[in-house]
Amino acid sequence: MTEKTIIPETPLAERIRPDSIDLIVGQEHLLGKGSALRRALDSGRIFSVIFWGPPGTGKTTLARLMAEYTHKPFRAFSAVTSGVKELREILAEAEEERGKSGQSTILFVDEIHRFNKAQQDAFLPHIESGLIILVGATTQNPSFEVIPPLLSRARVMVLKPLDNDGLKKILERAISDKEKGLGSLELKIDDAALNHIMDISGGDARLALNNLEIAAYYTVEDEGNNNQITIELVEKALDRKALPYDKDGEEHYNIISAFHKSLRGSDVHASIYWLYRMVEAGEDPLFIARRMIRFASEDIGIADPFALQVALNAFEAWEKVGPPEAQLALVEAAVYLATAPKSNALYVAEMAVKKEIAKSGALPVPMHIRNAPTKLMKNLGYSRGYLYPHNYPDAKVDQEYLPENIRHITFYHPTDRGMEKEIKRRMSDMKTKKGVTKTS
Repeated sequence: MTEKTIIPETPLAERIRPDSIDLIVGQEHLLGKGSALRRALDSGRIFSVIFWGPPGTGKTTLARLMAEYTHKPFRAFSAVTSGVKELREILAEAEEERGKSGQSTILFVDEIHRFNKAQQDAFLPHIESGLIILVGATTQNPSFEVIPPLLSRARVMVLKPLDNDGLKKILERAISDKEKGLGSLELKIDDAALNHIMDISGGDARLALNNLEIAAYYTVEDEGNNNQITIELVEKALDRKALPYDKDGEEHYNIISAFHKSLRGSDVHASIYWLYRMVEAGEDPLFIARRMIRFASEDIGIADPFALQVALNAFEAWEKVGPPEAQLALVEAAVYLATAPKSNALYVAEMAVKKEIAKSGALPVPMHIRNAPTKLMKNLGYSRGYLYPHNYPDAKVDQEYLPENIRHITFYHPTDRGMEKEIKRRMSDMKTKKGVTKTS
């Protein structure tokens, strides 16, 4: 690999950016031995690709290493700060380069989802001709943000947020590296301080390194600390208090329980409070959204069927937009769920059905509602006597659908709250109609 010139003022995250694949932490699913990307890099025969993942997971680093490993010309281009004019200039340079060396140019397009359809169309002929190898980076779902013709010409590769083990490796390397990191400062860091930096970084390596750098220089300037980065110094440097929250321990379960019970108790203020206690402590927002999805079915159900859609929308908003914009989507869902009419009738029905299946086992399907695709099955009585509801007034017919042994059981008992009151009325209207002969 070529040596980098390290400028003292260069941010820590840029100084210690990996200059080889082996130094990249995480993304083993993309870079492990035998993977498509690793084999392409090792062979020097690379393809157009779109890296999709959260901030600070290595999209830019991978793009640069693709040029390093393949020895191809590399140009970086940001959809935020550049436009069609700059793109034309880059393409002209790429044409000139190909005329000289016969090489394709690797064109790295950051935030590619910010280009509109016409702008994305502009890449297509140059990918087709081999003038450029497109490497796009996006934090948004390419299925929604990148045009299909471009997706068909580039492979989408998903990068995952770094877990705490990965972040810890990166931060410890930055502290000890005397050439590119903070090693010359001879700092040490407490476990609590390290954990706090990781917790507030949300799997974003760049953010974690920025936070570490701020805390490190704050520590150096603070007298009497023996070059020890403590939790107190990190809190002061970053102006972020470390909340007592262990994502794998008791406090995790205590707070999610408080959140769930606040929603169930229709307390809007408590619901928002516990939601942000989790968010501020570094909980995975998608975990919170998943719990709200479950809550919408378990504690609201058909009392307000729209509650499930609101929870699903919050999940999708976080997936597509991310922080900080999508935080309000989580709050919106929490407020809606807290104020929605409550019913656990679906949950009770689910438990009752599971209990009955465990008790009575695999009861046979009644003959009249079995499918009869063959003559033999028809001769055996399959589907005989089945009444087709659409042939009857209001598409309602008195017909048994449960196995005989459990026909007397009622599993679902709707309440009189919200939409379930209407469901209860409909179920009442569907009771046995006089004058229709039963099939059983």
